[in-house]
Amino acid sequence: MSPKNSLTIAVVSAGAMGAGVGRRLANHGATVLTNLDGRSAASHQRAKDAGMEIVTLSEIVSRADWVLSIVPPSEAYTFAKLLTDAYRSAAPNARKAGLKFADCNATSPETVKRISNLFFDLEIPFIDGSIIGGPPKDDYQPTFYASSNNTEALKAFDFGILRVKLLQGEGAGVGDASALKMSYAGISKGYTALIITMILSAHASSPATAQALLEEMHFSQPATLQRAARFIPDALPKAYRFVGEMEEISDYVKAGLGEGESHIHEGIARLYSTLAASVSGEKNPEHVDVLKGFVETAKKVLEDTQSPTAKQTF
Repeated sequence: MSPKNSLTIAVVSAGAMGAGVGRRLANHGATVLTNLDGRSAASHQRAKDAGMEIVTLSEIVSRADWVLSIVPPSEAYTFAKLLTDAYRSAAPNARKAGLKFADCNATSPETVKRISNLFFDLEIPFIDGSIIGGPPKDDYQPTFYASSNNTEALKAFDFGILRVKLLQGEGAGVGDASALKMSYAGISKGYTALIITMILSAHASSPATAQALLEEMHFSQPATLQRAARFIPDALPKAYRFVGEMEEISDYVKAGLGEGESHIHEGIARLYSTLAASVSGEKNPEHVDVLKGFVETAKKVLEDTQSPTAKQTF
């Protein structure tokens, strides 16, 4: 059993990532709180399984040393506003001294700066955080990148349980960790979306075209085919979550490069929206069948190639 950690950390909410982070913290002895107002029964079960204590926002502001916001991008500002409202409503002696807040969501630098203003007025130290990787599991940990205008709070964020990298140096502050997340996700999820788009377009021409595409990728770009086989199955159930993230990335690109370039990720957002509707069966469910079929064939081709007795067939 892990030694008791003196920190009380609120993780909101208890999706796959939040529950994974909560479990990691609890397993290392921290007291982990969460608020699940309006959340599903599945979220409540995940929180309980992770050893998280379900409490009100009032209890969070009275007990937590840290609040880690891990919610969908579209909910990041709303949750921060609810928390700061709860803090304002609490009697001074009911507020936890030294409370700190870390926004760990896939939001644009402009969005996270708006969120930070809510805490600046209350003199609550604010961390701009971003998570790169999947939920913690077994020996695997994602990386929490963090930046802040408050150097002391930034150093305190590395409390020795999570894998943390601090963004420091010339010009670093609130917005930079989010910019890193936008850039990384814009590449990784954007690349996957591009592959999906061209697979579906090839199949729309003819199944034979899609098969020829697979064979050519295997011959000249095997790493791309391997990526398709690995990441498309993961992207399908998460497509609905990627829509808001791609919209945030579009805003980020627009701020840095201009209106025209931002359309790239607007298009990717629409692609993930289409996929989400396909997964739910609302529209074009055949897209899911096409992609799953492509992935299964790709896996078989890749496995045959890796076999010691495999022969080149195309």
